[in-house]
Amino acid sequence: MFYISRICYYWIAELPVVSDSYMGIFMPPDISFRIKQFMAAKVDFPFIRKDELMAAFYLFGKDYGVPESEVKAATDIAKTTVEQVARDIRLYAATPQKMDARFTRENYTKRSLQIVVDSGAQADLDSRVAGDPAILSDCFAQHVAYHKQGFFFELFHPFKGEQLSASLKNRLEGRMLLLGFNVKDRQSLPFKSSLEPFFKWMLKV
Repeated sequence: MFYISRICYYWIAELPVVSDSYMGIFMPPDISFRIKQFMAAKVDFPFIRKDELMAAFYLFGKDYGVPESEVKAATDIAKTTVEQVARDIRLYAATPQKMDARFTRENYTKRSLQIVVDSGAQADLDSRVAGDPAILSDCFAQHVAYHKQGFFFELFHPFKGEQLSASLKNRLEGRMLLLGFNVKDRQSLPFKSSLEPFFKWMLKV
């Protein structure tokens, strides 16, 4: 599972359009802390409750934006990402033993060791592990499968300046955004739009 997620992430990262792009989970907002607690065996799996909203984001062109000539490539990458997440969810649902706390903790630990090998250093390891795209992707898929939830993704093409508040313009103008939630559709969200919680989170980080 980690191998698949990492291949998907690194393939994305190698393309020019998203060489500075990244993904994360912004709901629940303390996800990094929860992952650290789980890896330290201080909490069990699942560490996100069924009644909690979970939301992932994939921001393409973080520093330089996505030029018009590369929008299609970024769209194709987003589609591939969604298909991969859906496959991961189906795999976990079909093999519930892969959601066992000990099995999951061992996988997270193996990934943390790989991060040390890749980086050659242990500085700030906990934060890097808790924010690792492979672990976060698995976390999203595992919890959706475990709780037998629906999920949906929504892709936003490069934002125009007039769509954004002044405080977000420099960070999001010209960027593409893919959002994923653990509910079946946009109408199931307790927000006017799927962008609302992401924008609020961006203003805090």
